[in-house]
Amino acid sequence: MKDLLTKPLVTNTLPLPLFLSVLLVLTLMLSGCASNKSKDDAEPIKAKDYPSLASETGPAEEHAFPTLDTVEYVIACMNRNGGQNLTTLYQCSCQFDEFSKLMTYDEYSQAVVFRNLKSMPGETGGVFRDPPQAKVLRTKLFESEKTAKQNCGIKDTIAQQ
Repeated sequence: MKDLLTKPLVTNTLPLPLFLSVLLVLTLMLSGCASNKSKDDAEPIKAKDYPSLASETGPAEEHAFPTLDTVEYVIACMNRNGGQNLTTLYQCSCQFDEFSKLMTYDEYSQAVVFRNLKSMPGETGGVFRDPPQAKVLRTKLFESEKTAKQNCGIKDTIAQQ
């Protein structure tokens, strides 16, 4: 047992010149991975530079909503308009499809934040109430939803917030 602890496990070692060559190659490879740029200097990846990231549908990509947001929107619509059944599912899916043609996801996500937090009191609420883009986006959200409801035969049950 004592021999196992003191005896080297590998008896064949690389000759020194070969070992130094391998070490040099590995060092050069690893130093090539390092970048002289800091994180702040890094440029974002652009979909147009990588065909696998580019959308096959082109400009419609900006109107693509994440699945979670789509489902949340449709379920909330169903709950506001009579509960979860096939009729409201079809109407609310139609509403979402029409609505998503009128607003991009970025506009929608910002408008929802501005709408939901505008009633917050004090200076903190002012951040969501007062900027010019807040009113513009809240109005666009309201008008887009109103148009989508009309196109899909849903009664307008919500007043502008």
